[in-house]
Amino acid sequence: MTELVHADPSPSGAGTATRWWRDAVIYQVYVRSFADGNGDGVGDLLGARGRLPYLADLGVDAIWLTPFFTSPMADFGYDVADYRDVDPIFGSLADARALIEDAHRHGLRVIVDVVPNHTSDRHAWFLEALAARSGEAARERYIFRPGRGAAGELPPNDWESIFGGPAWTRLRDGEWYLHLFAPEQPDLNWENPEVHAEFESILRFWLDLGVDGFRVDVAHGMVKAEGLPDVGHPDQVQMIGADVVPFFDQDGVHEIHRAWRRLLDSYPGERIGVAEAWAPSPQRLANYVRPDEMHQAFNFHFLKSPWHAEGFRAVIQESLATAALVGAPSTWVLSNHDVKRHVTRYGGGELGLRRSRAAALLTLSLPGSAYVYQGEELGLPEVLDLPEEFLQDPQRHRNPEDGRDGCRVPLPWADGEPHFGFSLLPGTGAPWLPMPASWGPLSVASQLGDPLSTLNLYREALRIRRERRGFDDAPLTWIDSPEGTLAFRRGDGFACTVNLTGEPVALPAPGRILLASAGTTVEDGLARLAPDSAVWWGTDVA
Repeated sequence: MTELVHADPSPSGAGTATRWWRDAVIYQVYVRSFADGNGDGVGDLLGARGRLPYLADLGVDAIWLTPFFTSPMADFGYDVADYRDVDPIFGSLADARALIEDAHRHGLRVIVDVVPNHTSDRHAWFLEALAARSGEAARERYIFRPGRGAAGELPPNDWESIFGGPAWTRLRDGEWYLHLFAPEQPDLNWENPEVHAEFESILRFWLDLGVDGFRVDVAHGMVKAEGLPDVGHPDQVQMIGADVVPFFDQDGVHEIHRAWRRLLDSYPGERIGVAEAWAPSPQRLANYVRPDEMHQAFNFHFLKSPWHAEGFRAVIQESLATAALVGAPSTWVLSNHDVKRHVTRYGGGELGLRRSRAAALLTLSLPGSAYVYQGEELGLPEVLDLPEEFLQDPQRHRNPEDGRDGCRVPLPWADGEPHFGFSLLPGTGAPWLPMPASWGPLSVASQLGDPLSTLNLYREALRIRRERRGFDDAPLTWIDSPEGTLAFRRGDGFACTVNLTGEPVALPAPGRILLASAGTTVEDGLARLAPDSAVWWGTDVA
């Protein structure tokens, strides 16, 4: 196993904490699709624990686990019924404890999801609210309002759910409750002190169990505009984070994050908060990572950038500049469990794979922290032809083309075993989503044996990044390069060039080749980059 060079991730390692999160590579484990430990076809904590050696050898610094808490699974775990327990399909609290301890022994930190904008409609609080009357304390934990119209038959305002349809559901007693997502996900009322106290207790529960931080779901959404005003522009409702939307990116969310930062800082070992915050601009996003708020925020502006040199350069420059204003590191992410995999977004097939390999080297060479979504290191594409009977994503109700099932298909671990080795128990149940028959060559086992595979490209990139950790303190300096390309230095020892055109490009070689996503030749100081490729260069003395 590759030795990772960072501070002891356990709480006892507080004395050697090194601000690990500023340049960490964090691997997202979508638990139900990562590895199945008990043979029922659904990924679980036991399966994730069994694959920790793979993640340690890959060379990442931390893992982020999607929700595994007790849930009716209306939104695959993002509808939480009990924040202090593990859903039986994922295992037990003992399994969670063992996973955290094993991860630490492998040199991996553990970040877990927390979902503070809403609960499940099966949460004990919401069941109490349903049994209560209008105005009673149990309903004050959520956002209940009388309807409009002569008999209250109209929703309290014109807000639309992110999953489609009205953001309000009416109860038999006539009151309406708010749900920005599915009706099974009622929004909490963060004006209620009881909600603040409950989540402080939840965070302490998991911090005491040893987790190293939290990814905060919908971190921009807990506070709504005073008076819950109409949007007034229906075509803007789905623009997550847009200025005109009164239920996202309200200034009041920042006091919650400040309180959570104080709690995180009270624990040893540099425990962190990561905001999933959709904001209309990098400047607004930077507010979430001010020195007394979250440690990181996902940079969705980078994820959404098209395959175009000037577009990437503009996003990189703006992201670095705005993060620097608040002293925070930038984050870089190409895919996650909510968007189409970037192999497919970049054109699919051989073209998409070629571009995704180049994008990986670009991402991992930038200053700050990088996130890797499970399977991107295998070059997995989006699965676009899943049978209708398997499609369960509630977001599809808004738009059939907008479903997230295709990026959540289980990982192929082996070629030739039943279901590509997704289960640690051979010969067991089929995965919860079917895996393409063509995925054998993309499996972990197949790619480990191929030195030119995407998996080995990631392994080598992470090894070089780790060994050259010192350059992460160096600023990025752009180098003049031909149209359609990017080139930059990081200090005196590293450079990266990226050809985003469909043709070979010649440019001065800034040093010796450390790693290339595709064939690159150097002759008489001139490098010839393959189409849609990236190269890492050592610019220090050999």
